[in-house]
Amino acid sequence: MIQDLSFEMIKDLDSQNMFDIITSFPEQVKDAVIIGEKFDGFPYSPTSIHFVILGMGGSAIGGDILNSYFSNTEGTKHLIFTTLRNYKLPGYVNKDTNIIASSYSGGTEETNSAFEEALKICKNIICISSGGKITDTAIKNNIPIIKIPSGYQPRCALGYSFFPMLLSILKTNMFSEEIKNRIRNEINETIDILRKRANEYSMISDNNLAISIATRIKGTIPVIYSSVDGMESVNTRWIRQIQENAKHLAYGGFLPEMNHNEINGFNLPEGFAKNISIIFIKDINTHPRTLRRFDALQNLIETDVKQIITVQSEATSLLARMFDMIYLGDWVSYYLALLNNTDPTPIPLITKLKNYLSQYE
Repeated sequence: MIQDLSFEMIKDLDSQNMFDIITSFPEQVKDAVIIGEKFDGFPYSPTSIHFVILGMGGSAIGGDILNSYFSNTEGTKHLIFTTLRNYKLPGYVNKDTNIIASSYSGGTEETNSAFEEALKICKNIICISSGGKITDTAIKNNIPIIKIPSGYQPRCALGYSFFPMLLSILKTNMFSEEIKNRIRNEINETIDILRKRANEYSMISDNNLAISIATRIKGTIPVIYSSVDGMESVNTRWIRQIQENAKHLAYGGFLPEMNHNEINGFNLPEGFAKNISIIFIKDINTHPRTLRRFDALQNLIETDVKQIITVQSEATSLLARMFDMIYLGDWVSYYLALLNNTDPTPIPLITKLKNYLSQYE
């Protein structure tokens, strides 16, 4: 179905030029790294191993990726990361908890609410934003701000939301110099592989993996499965991007947990599973028993569902493999939007919801 896509279609449907934004993502990452390196970091040396990231939507996924990465990387597993998607802080937050308030627009009401509460409790806080209310509040309270460029949809600014956070944490006293250097090398590998993929996925051709996957899943409900050995946040990113860019229902789950419940749900409603496309996101870091579960799951359900598609990165480091798979998912969601005859950038229902809620402020 490559004939269904063309640069003319991109020009007609892509009103805000998301194509160029996704294509230039490797350079966004490079710029984000420079911003992170220039930032002075947290106001105090952390005395707690717990970092709480306040955020919603495209501003929160960076926290999920941090958690996936650090909890599966040697030398960083001692840290605890929680992404808070809510108006209120949980009871375990105390004066020593390290807070990262992330709101790309600066106007995210849930994040602003939790940030205001954190200011009364916590001392070690930084803020990431392009401006808006959260920046004004940070300035008023002398909170260090990582200022990132404006003009993006939050979901398109993942490089700016993630890498300055990563580098800010690297500047703390939590790691050896060996670990810091290794992670910086992984960042360089990540940029290299993203540049390679940008060339591959921006071409309208039969060899474009992103187009192939988008074409196969069009008209079906994608259900994304991954392990929880580093790919869980990648899984979440795929789902959210398909939902927002393609305006297309998508769901997901994690192995081995789904083997204990969800696997039993493919029988009913009768015939429904035939409209499901399963996407396995595998990784070399996945536990051997979980890999066997992927094989068993495929054998058990492949005749019940429309199809099963497997993707896996061959990059060396975990960070590069994570962003390799994230980038593929971003492109899949973009091409699926075009195949759905949909502009990938506007999010009309979210806008309507925000307008509705604004009546009750």
